[in-house]
Amino acid sequence: MKALLSVEPGGPETLRLSDVPIPDPGPGQLRVRVLACGINYPDVLVIQDKYQFQPPRPFAPGVEVSGTVDAVGAGVEGWRQGDSLIATLSQSSGGLAEYAVCDAKDAFRIPEGRDPVEAAGLLLTYATTIHALADRGDLKEGETLLVLGAAGGVGLAAIEVGKVMGARVVAAVSSEEKAKVALAAGADDAMVYDRAPFDRDQARALGQAFKDLAGPEGAHVIYDPVGGDYAEPALRCVAWEGRYLVVGFPAGIPRIPLNLPLLKSCDIRGIFWGGFAQRAPDHNRRNVMRLIDWWSAGRIRPRVDRVFPLARGGEAIARLASRSAVGKVIVAMDA
Repeated sequence: MKALLSVEPGGPETLRLSDVPIPDPGPGQLRVRVLACGINYPDVLVIQDKYQFQPPRPFAPGVEVSGTVDAVGAGVEGWRQGDSLIATLSQSSGGLAEYAVCDAKDAFRIPEGRDPVEAAGLLLTYATTIHALADRGDLKEGETLLVLGAAGGVGLAAIEVGKVMGARVVAAVSSEEKAKVALAAGADDAMVYDRAPFDRDQARALGQAFKDLAGPEGAHVIYDPVGGDYAEPALRCVAWEGRYLVVGFPAGIPRIPLNLPLLKSCDIRGIFWGGFAQRAPDHNRRNVMRLIDWWSAGRIRPRVDRVFPLARGGEAIARLASRSAVGKVIVAMDA
């Protein structure tokens, strides 16, 4: 089979399309004929040896796949060859290949005939988001949700999930084009912020802009997959006893003055979906099944930014790293 391999630490240009043996499923596993692989920010980091988990080389990056069951390992029940699924892969790798192996417990059945490209954009971003907003953010109907980076994969997921949960959603993005996308996804309001870094006056102005759009009470929940210089201005607009959700920090790890959560009596809550899924698999499965129901009913729909063939998977990772993607970047085996 063909696989796009990381053979040495570096950027997307270091990936090599190679011929490797088709893997066999072990006990409790499924072999998947991969139809599409969603690209996520950890894929940018793992090939550079900057992620918290480092698979042994050579490895194919990519942990989120859609496809069909090709073989069933010993002890697996409820799955048969040809079943359609989405799955996450263990060891932070394996998706940029024609076949991959997953643990059966990490696979989710999807309706046959659904677009595999769209399906490959469902699991990580939306499962992270429903865990963030429902489990960690305690988002309630009628509350205001501020979403940073709202035109990225997790940002658009937060808009959609937030609206399904009954929130007023304010989207913050880096361009007018992205603002239009966020509004089309269901955001009630949108604002365009400048590119960091910010000096003190610029940071103060950004904080005021967040406050103006959030409204007099402030944002009850802030969903931040950006970090960097955007974090403190966003936190300054949080409501009394609000919840600030740390989802990621491609703009850098922020330093937060602790007087801010004291003065607002607010919480800063970390979101580590992978750790949650391992520690509470039954709860996570309920969340994902809820997402699949919403997806089937048309209440959420992953927006696909670009689709690349396997041989150009490095370009897919580079596009995500550039922070220019609007929605999910997908690698499809038949593209």
